[in-house]
Amino acid sequence: MKIAVIDIGSNSVRLMLWADGKALYKRLETTRLGAGLESGMLSEQSMARSVAAICKFCREAEQGGADFLCAFATAAVRTAKNGGVFCEQIERACGLKVDVVSGEHEALLGLYGALGERDGGIVDIGGASTEVCFREGGKITLSKSLEVGAVRLYDACRDERARLNEFLDAVLTPLKGSKASGMKLYAVGGTASALAQIKLGSGVYDPVRLQNLALSKKWVADTADKLLGMTVGERLSVAGMDRSRADILAGGAYLLGKILQELSCSEIIFSDCDNLEGYLAYKGLA
Repeated sequence: MKIAVIDIGSNSVRLMLWADGKALYKRLETTRLGAGLESGMLSEQSMARSVAAICKFCREAEQGGADFLCAFATAAVRTAKNGGVFCEQIERACGLKVDVVSGEHEALLGLYGALGERDGGIVDIGGASTEVCFREGGKITLSKSLEVGAVRLYDACRDERARLNEFLDAVLTPLKGSKASGMKLYAVGGTASALAQIKLGSGVYDPVRLQNLALSKKWVADTADKLLGMTVGERLSVAGMDRSRADILAGGAYLLGKILQELSCSEIIFSDCDNLEGYLAYKGLA
């Protein structure tokens, strides 16, 4: 059986077609659904872009022979006052019911995607939220959803280091006292994939080469400092830069560096397997 799953994120909408225990392919459309979310509302423009992308992916899933199609939405939709209206727009446009997942649920999706049933941890920096989840001895020992992501951070602070520090000092408080030293920690999500591409110096997303690529705490911090010192235009010349993330990546990298520092973790490993695979596993569909 072929299964299609759509992830409606705060920065992008993604599609995965799954069969025989593996992803056949993934697609992505950057729609910036969470842009301007500090107002508490999803904008009409961002909703329209996202609905169009979702309908496109529904058609692609059907053409790809999907026997079953499901969709879930994360931070932007669950926190926006008009998130329900957005879900109604999707159902009217393409007949798709959306599962709006909680922050705790979202953290588990990333963990199941990257680690399956194994012990370890994940950090998932999305557009509007960041999830940190640990499993030790087969039990969940930490599951946090933080109200900060690359898009939300950019909207609040742009690339001003003083504002970034003030904002992150407050929002990372739930991680105080949590340590991942000695734990295998994986990074999933758009910020992680964009940084992994820069580490490889390749503008072409190659999941085989990127999978299990290690990013040291020092490299992440140095890269964040470098990006913060550049204009968006200058960042476009960086080898491996994801052009669609050139504006938000500096803050996202700075956030990841701060999290690694808080968790006393010397490195993090990139995983291309993420909450798309995790959603199917959690639902017993994989």
